[in-house]
This record gives sequence, C-alpha cells and structure tokens, in this order.
Amino acid sequence: MTTKKMAKNPVKIHEVVKYPDPVLAKRGEEVTVFDAALKTLVNEMFESMYIAQGIGLAAPQINISKRITVIDVSFKKNPKDKIVLINPEIVDRTGKQLEEEGCLSLPDIREKVSRAEWVKVRAQDADGKTFEIEGTELLGRCMQHEIDHLNGVLFIDHLSRLKRELVLRKIKKMQKNGEW
Repeated sequence: MTTKKMAKNPVKIHEVVKYPDPVLAKRGEEVTVFDAALKTLVNEMFESMYIAQGIGLAAPQINISKRITVIDVSFKKNPKDKIVLINPEIVDRTGKQLEEEGCLSLPDIREKVSRAEWVKVRAQDADGKTFEIEGTELLGRCMQHEIDHLNGVLFIDHLSRLKRELVLRKIKKMQKNGEW
C-alpha cells in the first residue's frame, strides 16, 4: 500500500481592482467575526499584495468591502514587518510629510501627497485583539494610505483639483488605448 503526500492547497491570489471600480469609493464594513476564514483571507491578501508588487493592500482593493488591510514595508525581507490592521482608526497624528505615492488600484500613477509625519493607529489583529501601533515615514504613510482605502478615499483625492484632473485625463487616455 502506498501513501501519497497531500499537496498543500495553493493560496488563492486575488486580482486587484482598478479605479474607477465602485468598491474603491465606499467605506468598508466593520469586521465582527474573527475566525479561520478571516485568517485565510489575511494570508491571501499578503500573497496577492506580494504578487502585485505592493507594500500595502486593503480588502476593498480585491473587491471585498471589509475594514481589513495588510502592510509589509520590508516587502518580505523581514517577517516581523508584516502588519494586519482590522477595523483600524487613526487616533493621533502630528507633523507633515510630502512624498510621492502610488497605488495598486491606480497603476502607473504617482504623485506627491501630504500626510501626517507620525500616526498612532488603534486596530484589531486577526484574532480580534485590540492593539495600537505607531508609524513614521514610509510606515506612517502606508498606514494612512491603506486606512483611506477602508474609508473609500484614494490618494488622488488628496491632490489639488488641477492635479487630480490631469491624473483622471491620463487614466481616460490609457482606458481609451486599452492600457487600463
């Protein structure tokens, strides 16, 4: 009698939705159930983010309107840098930084965005335990960017009206040329 090794189930990779998908413009629903399915989704989100070459991914970006985001500013270099924020809220912020941002839902679009220099976020982990995390520089910027997604806000919403119009024209041109 021979025994076959069970193949490990491959992780589902979710496609990142692009602007102007309506899911990106609405506030995600609070997460109230912390179970194995949630942990599986979090794992799928990390893998989907890595495949898309991102350092942050919010559930609405994979067409799931829930208040879940994953972040890894080290991009797999340091497993301790993997952060899961469920039902996050910014509870404090100070200072100002102006840096270029991009977004997986707005490929090929990069613009300078003003954000707080330091933020403190209160969130829950995949087990439902509440915690606080502080971030500056790239981590602080990434947390603000991803929490914006959970509130239906994109980084282009922070641009001046003129810059936003230029970006939207560029997107329309790419759509017309079949590049979007």
